[in-house]
Order: sequence, then structure tokens, then C-alpha cells
Amino acid sequence: MRDDALRIGGRSLSSRFFIGTGLFPNPFVQKEAIKASGAEVLTFAIRRINLDAVEDDSILQHIEDGAFQYLPNTSGASTAEEAVRIARLARASGLSDWIKVEISADAKTLLPDPIETLKATEMLVKEGFTVLPYISDDPVICRRLEEAGAAAIMPGAAPIGTGLGILNPYNLGLIVEEAGVPVIVDAGLGTASDVTKAMELGVDGVLMNTPVAKAKDPVMMAAAMKHAIEAGRLAYLSGRIARKKYASASSGLEQFILK
Repeated sequence: MRDDALRIGGRSLSSRFFIGTGLFPNPFVQKEAIKASGAEVLTFAIRRINLDAVEDDSILQHIEDGAFQYLPNTSGASTAEEAVRIARLARASGLSDWIKVEISADAKTLLPDPIETLKATEMLVKEGFTVLPYISDDPVICRRLEEAGAAAIMPGAAPIGTGLGILNPYNLGLIVEEAGVPVIVDAGLGTASDVTKAMELGVDGVLMNTPVAKAKDPVMMAAAMKHAIEAGRLAYLSGRIARKKYASASSGLEQFILK
């Protein structure tokens, strides 16, 4: 198989699974689930980290130092200015210059604020961050974020934590078709079939937390998600058959019919 690495911000990734570190029942399960996922990118909310001693933080102290690309996020921010301030704190603490911009416009749905997200992306790109904004599945705002310099765009499949799966595959397909940067589906997925469907649409990767951490067996689910990503990617690259209205025999039935 040809080189199929995912490249973001000058880094080459062999895994297309980005995994969140929250909500796991305990650090041991978290560590085993991350191992089973094969993920190379870990995301976490900066507000959950003790920035005065990141090496002692309860989330990161169980992670092998240097083994992962950290993707801190600005969860909890409601304006561009708040998100930028959080990103600067993350970089100043030595965590990473990668940042997932996450600015919620509504506490009930946690849907992203497109205007503030675009503004924060423009500001952070100018400061040299590798910016991956979480956004709704609107092809227009995704294009605007790419034009602003986003290293990847992260449209949601459905609201965060709902597990509803892909609500608008048509829009996701359009985003993939038009994007010149990697597309990482973030939020709303519930199980492995959702993941496979996203990958078959041509997205470049998937970010998940809740469907793994809140599964009955998070470690087994992490492995299932990993295989779903790989299966969906292979199916996308292979190319599905065309849909047809009527049947056609796979055994070449026509040549055996007596005339």
C-alpha cells in the first residue's frame, strides 16, 4: 500500500485517530485505552491542566513523555479573546503550539460559534500556532477557516457527546471535496459504524473521547474504533461500487440463459 500518512503542521502521523483524555473511569483504563487506540495525538482541555506543574498533572503524568503530539483545546471559551488567552497559556507552559480552537455559543448544544472561531483562528495563525478549529458542518465556514490559515478543519458530526452519529453526510462530503487541508471529524460519533461511515466519506481522521471513555469497556471500544478507522479508510481508497436501481448477477448469469 502506498504511503498514506496524515500530515498536519509539518508532522507526519501514521494513526488517523485523535483521542480525548477526559471522562475515563480511572488513569489505568485511560492509559490502556490510549494504547489500544494507537493514537498519536492526544487532546485535553487546558482548563483541566495545572499549568504550574504540567508534569504532575493527573491527566498527563500517566502518559509517556514525548510519545504523543499534544493538542490542547480551548474548551470553556466563549469568545475569541478567551480562546487566544488559553492558547498562549498552553504554549507558555511548554505543552504545545498546536491548539484546537473550541468556542461554544450555546451551553445547551455546545455548538461552536463560527464568528468567534474564525476570529480566534486568524489571531492564532498570525502568532505561529498550528490551529485546528472545531466547527459546525457548514462548508462555507470551513472554507473560510482554511483561508485563514487553519492547519486542519474539524467539523462536528453532531453536537458534542450526543453519540448521534453523522447528521449531515451530504455536508461532510462537500467539505471533503472542497478542502485543501485535512478534515478531522470531531464530536457526535457514537460507535464504530459511525466512524467507518465518516472515513468512507473521505475525511482524513476522527477525534473521539466520549464514545470511548463512556463505553462499558473503553479499552475494547478504543480498539474497535481503531479498526473502524482503518477499514473506512481502506474502503474509501478502494472505491465503492456504483449504486444501481436493478439487480445484476455476480455469476455472469446472462451467458447461461438458454435462448
